Amino acid sequence: MGFAAVPRTVALAMTVALLGACAGTGARRPSADAACASYSGSQGHRGTTVTISSSIRDVEADRLIKAWETFEACTGIAIEYAGRADFEAALPARISAGRAPDLAFFPQPGLLADMVRTGRLKPAGKAAADNVERYFSADWKRYGTVDGVLYGAPIDANVKSLVWYSPKYFAAHGYTVPRTWQEMLDLSDRIAAAGVKPWCAGIESGGATGWPVTDWLEDMLLRTEGPDLYDRWVQHQIPFDDPRVVAALDRVGGILRNPRYVNGGHGGVDSIATTAFQEGGLPILEHTCVMHRQASFYVNWLPANATIAEDGDIYAFYLPPIDPGAGRPVLGAGVFAAAFADRPEVQAVAAYLATPEFADNRARTGGVVSANRELDKNVLKNPVERLVATMLADPDVTFRFDGSDMMPAPVGAGTFWTGMTDWINGADTATVLHRIEVDWPA
Repeated sequence: MGFAAVPRTVALAMTVALLGACAGTGARRPSADAACASYSGSQGHRGTTVTISSSIRDVEADRLIKAWETFEACTGIAIEYAGRADFEAALPARISAGRAPDLAFFPQPGLLADMVRTGRLKPAGKAAADNVERYFSADWKRYGTVDGVLYGAPIDANVKSLVWYSPKYFAAHGYTVPRTWQEMLDLSDRIAAAGVKPWCAGIESGGATGWPVTDWLEDMLLRTEGPDLYDRWVQHQIPFDDPRVVAALDRVGGILRNPRYVNGGHGGVDSIATTAFQEGGLPILEHTCVMHRQASFYVNWLPANATIAEDGDIYAFYLPPIDPGAGRPVLGAGVFAAAFADRPEVQAVAAYLATPEFADNRARTGGVVSANRELDKNVLKNPVERLVATMLADPDVTFRFDGSDMMPAPVGAGTFWTGMTDWINGADTATVLHRIEVDWPA
């Protein structure tokens, strides 16, 4: 698939207006001065262009480019963005052909590490590194670090341990939000007995089809075995097909491969693999399914007229724990900006992406939260985003980064995805996990 088109009409119009105000020879408008004050350290690069590539497309891409429009206007650096569905698969080929973007946004630290080892990725510049040190926790810095060197600056964060539901539907039927895993299963049985499929899901995602099931397994493993074993599994210190992992995936199957439970609004179990992940939870709004486990970024695919609120059309609750000894685990992920070029204008853009200003501008567009410690929570647009920001800052939460994103790319963005697709289509649990174990790169 080719690059997704990114509209720039609004951005260019704003750029012309602000450049006239910020860089004109006449009197400046106070509002323009204020708008450009945050970018005074990024001046001196007018007329330059920085290219960025990632897997972020469609409405998310439109919102992304809005987050740097003022930066472009005030600095004169033009940012040319392209999102593509096959980003993970296409990037190595582009690098080999000498067509690497100036910056790439990596949703997988494992893929970032692979790119470092090609020798093409550049260490983070001093300004970007200083911003990461100042505004992000040691864990988030660690996720963008390879062999002790920082390459990727965190730009987005999300929480995956969420279940979307309709508070209005719950209230109308006398349902309450479950606080334990057993309560959630009991609720599922109650809904199924009423003739409604309690769960809906979709895992189709082009070349990344299958990734939502990897999240299910990781969340389950954190809840049944705890963070220490989870870490050992992600680092391949225990086999991928360890019996405890097999048991966790079978437990996922108790929901996703249960014909009494799925796939509300879409079909049977066999419809999960062909239902786009963007559409997976939409039947909640039609009341043909009741719950959908998906990350906080799912808000980007909800209809504009859906009320997101604790008493609204749709909201989310924390995926309940199983073993109290495992604490309060939260699975999440994020996106990291890393550079293939070290030109001054590229370093200026990379540094901006690690600032509170970018985090706030990104949050204002909706659908995104940052792990930046100085994110202004007042700019978050809906209560789910505020819920996520609270979870990320909660000292009682045991946060773990998405395991597939941390694994070597041939597994985390390859055999793990395809294996989970085979599994949802009926393949044996132990067989699928063993095949991934055998294919783990030496």
